[in-house]
Amino acid sequence: MSTASKRTERVFLIGVELKSRSKREVNESLEELAELAATAGAEIIGEGTQKLEAPIAGTFIGTGKAEEFAQHCQREGVDTVIFDDDLSPAQSRNLEKVFECKILDRTALILDIFAQRARTREGRLQVELAQLQHLLPRLTRYWSHLSRQKGGIGMRGDGETQLETDRRRVQERIEKITVELETVRRQRSTQRHGRQRNIWPLASIVGYTNAGKSTLLNKLTGSSVFAQDILFATLDPTTRRLRLPSNQNVLLSDTVGFIRKLPHSLVEAFKATLEEVVKADLLVHVADISHPQVEEQILAVDSVLAEIGAHEKPILMVFNKIDRLESKEVLHRNLERFPHAVAISATTGVGLPALLAELGTSLRPIREFIELAVPHEESAVIARLHNVGEVIECAYEDGYARLKARIPPHHLPEFALFIVGESQKA
Repeated sequence: MSTASKRTERVFLIGVELKSRSKREVNESLEELAELAATAGAEIIGEGTQKLEAPIAGTFIGTGKAEEFAQHCQREGVDTVIFDDDLSPAQSRNLEKVFECKILDRTALILDIFAQRARTREGRLQVELAQLQHLLPRLTRYWSHLSRQKGGIGMRGDGETQLETDRRRVQERIEKITVELETVRRQRSTQRHGRQRNIWPLASIVGYTNAGKSTLLNKLTGSSVFAQDILFATLDPTTRRLRLPSNQNVLLSDTVGFIRKLPHSLVEAFKATLEEVVKADLLVHVADISHPQVEEQILAVDSVLAEIGAHEKPILMVFNKIDRLESKEVLHRNLERFPHAVAISATTGVGLPALLAELGTSLRPIREFIELAVPHEESAVIARLHNVGEVIECAYEDGYARLKARIPPHHLPEFALFIVGESQKA
């Protein structure tokens, strides 16, 4: 994220305190915006706020305040001004004329970070789609000229290369990407169907960005998913197998982190990825209990889950980073809110045995408990049972193998001839 001269981009941040927001909420959101800008590679020169009854139609903030901020930015050599809210195309154009520099909103900044993080073709396509949908109404002659001159934050990624084309070309590209991503969704659906045949339940790890989801996946499964203490370190989903102490196999899927004010265009573009969450048997919600705004972050994640239709899924709450806590008060308060939650440190391993046990407990209700009497000569049936379910007990007597097991309900017909008594929810 640099300007045409390759130096670090100097940015100024602007937030608005509306009637619906407290000053604390505005300051916390601006702190997060600063962290996002730093993640994008910017140098934060300063920030400013204005208290308003409602956003101003033409410039979002008052014209007097805009001119005041503009003079400050010109004195400080600011390259880019970033607003902590979404701006309309008209507001962006008007503000560019006042500030005489590049204007971005929160959505454009997040899209820029996603453009840096996408490693797979699917991820890059999803980011490009979101960028193009966000930028399409901004394809004015003025904006295109500014984009070519400035570059840097908000001007990166495959989506930005389309800015110099006309609306028709951009719309055609959007349609093409949409078709390609629909193919990806069908492929993921086929993969999930295959996993269902293998009967391993899917647990999707969700949470606020930088909550420690990838670190947890690595610790539990011994994998090496990219994990770093930065926002949106993980963008492309990863799935690994985990064998629980109960001998039950489960698939763990790491997903993109959520954030407050997550752009709707990103949620839409990332439908293929987020279907891993929607189709999961269990959501493992990882929260950074050491973060000062942990409760607000939990609510933000819940909001995104509701937006994608996953809010009614079974959820196992996990409070991570307890090794960073200076006081246990916030942990105790949240454990009272979530009685079945588990407190852990994915880095040190503290609490992981309890988490594994709770995972097993949370997944059992989606399995049927059965007792079987299988003749010795039907060894293939016993082998199949081991393949598709969790065998709890096996004893041989009187020419039969007597077994107790948990299996997915859709496999019950395969073993109907050998079930003793009635099956029941495990």
